[in-house]
Amino acid sequence: MVVTVCSRRASPQKEGKGLPPLVTLGWKSHFATIVILLSLLSSGVRTANAAAALFLEEPFGMFGHVTPTGHAAVYLSHVCAASPTVLRACEPGETGVVISRYHHVGGYDWIAIPLIPYLYAVEQPEQVPLYVNAEMVASLRDNYRRSHLEDVASDAEGGETPDGDWTQLVGAAYDRKIYSFEIETTEAQDARLIEKLNSATNRTHFNLFLYNCADFSRGVINTYYPHATHRSLFADQGITTPKQIAKSLVSYSKSHSDLQFSCFVIAQVPGTLPRSGAVRGVFEAFLKKKYVLPVAALHPLVASGMAVAYVAMACCDRRRNFASHLDREAEPAAILADLQSNRTGYAAATSAESGK
Repeated sequence: MVVTVCSRRASPQKEGKGLPPLVTLGWKSHFATIVILLSLLSSGVRTANAAAALFLEEPFGMFGHVTPTGHAAVYLSHVCAASPTVLRACEPGETGVVISRYHHVGGYDWIAIPLIPYLYAVEQPEQVPLYVNAEMVASLRDNYRRSHLEDVASDAEGGETPDGDWTQLVGAAYDRKIYSFEIETTEAQDARLIEKLNSATNRTHFNLFLYNCADFSRGVINTYYPHATHRSLFADQGITTPKQIAKSLVSYSKSHSDLQFSCFVIAQVPGTLPRSGAVRGVFEAFLKKKYVLPVAALHPLVASGMAVAYVAMACCDRRRNFASHLDREAEPAAILADLQSNRTGYAAATSAESGK
């Protein structure tokens, strides 16, 4: 299992013109990954700065094959859930929530789930399985639903497990690889977001083209940093996509080097479930699916415009950008030390380790 990490130290002077290279953190087992990453989250260590992280999640399944734009969610390290639909500030030792917009889940516009259950459908790091199949994942999700999510996904007739999209609320890392783009926040910014979401009506108005998960994530990030993320009229025909939100957040971080910014990959848990696919924008997906050939025959100018959009967006191919820097390995101890040092530059930590 491989986790990729990049980090940039906050600096009052904008000396750097971009993010440092990403590096491969080669961990020798899935168990080591879970223990090192999640034991830190559950250890009660609170960094001096809060953070908001955009989760760019790969598509999976039939819908993901047809519409490979993926899913977007936001992890808030110092915001927790009084309930799945009510936010509050975290207490010491809590690890924050992942919040997103879903399609027809309990009639709500957004739902907040604690980080570890969101990723693995369990409450403690040591409960995360090393290898899963479909039956195991279904059981883990249903057990968590019965304990914590009856208000948003109640039992079906006869106490059976209900159908529906509620399964997207927990165990995300079983279905897909997740790319995280994290930017520092403040307590005051967290409080403003909590007040905004708690005071507004939380009723669904999901629309794939106008009010999707990426639109919600854009709104959350922009509550912290106005105009930090935006849709693309050129590459996505004005539809907000997870990939475009990630691209614009990375661009924002480059022009605000006073803010700490980091990125990493949460790998899909090994098992028999199909592997997730690459995240794509609207035009990119259109071209990759080879729909452009019949369109080119009917309207060459439209097809050529799509090709230009695809080339312009190629720089945001998350797999390509990450993979281009996978040339170095580090032991889990170095990763843990870096995470505990309040998201300081990874390069400094690895340089110190290699100099020993």
